[in-house]
Amino acid sequence: MNENNDIYYTAYATRDPRFDGLFFIGVTTTGIYCRPICPARTPKQTNCRFFDSPAAAEKALFRPCLRCRPELAPGYAPIDDAQRIAHLIVDRIEEGIIDDSFTLEDIAAQFELSSRQIRRIVRKAMGVPPIQLMQTRRLLLAKQLLTETRLSITEIAFASGFSSLRRFNAAFSKQYTMPPTRLRKEVSEVEILDDYAHTSTIQLTYRPPYDWESVLEFLSTRMLVGIEWVSRDCYCRTIQLGSHKGWIAVRHAPEKHSLLVEFSHSLLLVLPALLGRLRNMFDLSARPDLISAQLMRDDILGRAVINNPGLRVPGTFDGFELAVRAILGQQVSVKTATTLASRYVEAFGEKIVTPFPELNRLSPLPDHISKTSVESISKLGVITNRARCIIALAKAYQDNELPLDTGMNPEIVIKKLLALPGVGLWTAHYIAMRALRWPDAFPKEDIAIRNNLGGITARQAEEISQSWRPWRSYAVLHIWRLSAKK
Repeated sequence: MNENNDIYYTAYATRDPRFDGLFFIGVTTTGIYCRPICPARTPKQTNCRFFDSPAAAEKALFRPCLRCRPELAPGYAPIDDAQRIAHLIVDRIEEGIIDDSFTLEDIAAQFELSSRQIRRIVRKAMGVPPIQLMQTRRLLLAKQLLTETRLSITEIAFASGFSSLRRFNAAFSKQYTMPPTRLRKEVSEVEILDDYAHTSTIQLTYRPPYDWESVLEFLSTRMLVGIEWVSRDCYCRTIQLGSHKGWIAVRHAPEKHSLLVEFSHSLLLVLPALLGRLRNMFDLSARPDLISAQLMRDDILGRAVINNPGLRVPGTFDGFELAVRAILGQQVSVKTATTLASRYVEAFGEKIVTPFPELNRLSPLPDHISKTSVESISKLGVITNRARCIIALAKAYQDNELPLDTGMNPEIVIKKLLALPGVGLWTAHYIAMRALRWPDAFPKEDIAIRNNLGGITARQAEEISQSWRPWRSYAVLHIWRLSAKK
């Protein structure tokens, strides 16, 4: 990063929040690395080293700052193919699909690449090899849990992905030159927000601005009754990750540029996967500065961007769940689609008990739906062709023929979606936009988009949208909001 040192130092000296999470500063006189927004006194540039990621800083033997807490830095917004693969590897690490038992060759095989290609891609994007990346992310999560919760050291060790307390203590002491217990003593004055007996609360940061109200509004109108509940200031839902079942409640903390995630302790052992999915769902890694700069060049979108600078593209917690919801929503209103989806949840979702009476169902599993008859879905008011499509989707997903994970190649997934009976281009792009987190999805057939662009054809909409790339998904959300206000 030597060629950018002057730019990074200027951003650091001015505490520019747009650069938060894009680079980290190691201070040679203290041995500590910080975020660009760190409130500590600015060191001389000659005493600074700049890194692409926390893992790269820790590889150079710098320790994380206790004031700005690098573990809270927002993530990246992947655009190009190398970044997409690197972030997909990170997601799979957090999901537990890639763990300590995997070799680099095992990781490479999952992406149909050579181990050399994987090493090069991850090192270029993150500054370190995959295995070191995994270790650093686990330690930073452990550091956050030590700081923000009352969980025991043993619970934190397993919640952050370590297979034993011994390994956790050894890794933490080696990396940070202190035992975990000392860190907890040093940050004991930090406000703890959890009810230790049943839940813990942890924060997920973003780059401001962030339009929390529009995210809640979007999710509320598409709410799956029984699985989700959206109030005036909170998003709640039930969770099932593998055999682990529970619930979460997400609130906004604008003064911290964070979302506060309260989670039931039944989800502790899948916490990395849970937090990774929530970052994607709430679009916390977005770069509003880059997105706004691109879209404001357009006469149609310029004023919309000025009025809604923190607009996000809401993702989904579960790709299969979202795909079913999208199929049910084909050629019907949002309200009708929500009604059909709620019937679907009531019929096929497993019951669960939570502290919230509104949350009483888990999301129907693809294994269950793949074995369901067309008639059992049709009787909910779903037309026969869509019932067949949902079952075909469930079978393809269950057989790993149609992955719907964040970061998957959108062109390949869209092609596979279109091969399903009854899935059109609008539905495929909508799924790519929300489930795959593709920032450049564009459902050009959407009538609201075409009407707001002057009643044009889908082909003309495609031509106009070229100047919005690679952020067409965000353009779509702006246009939909314009349509909703008319």
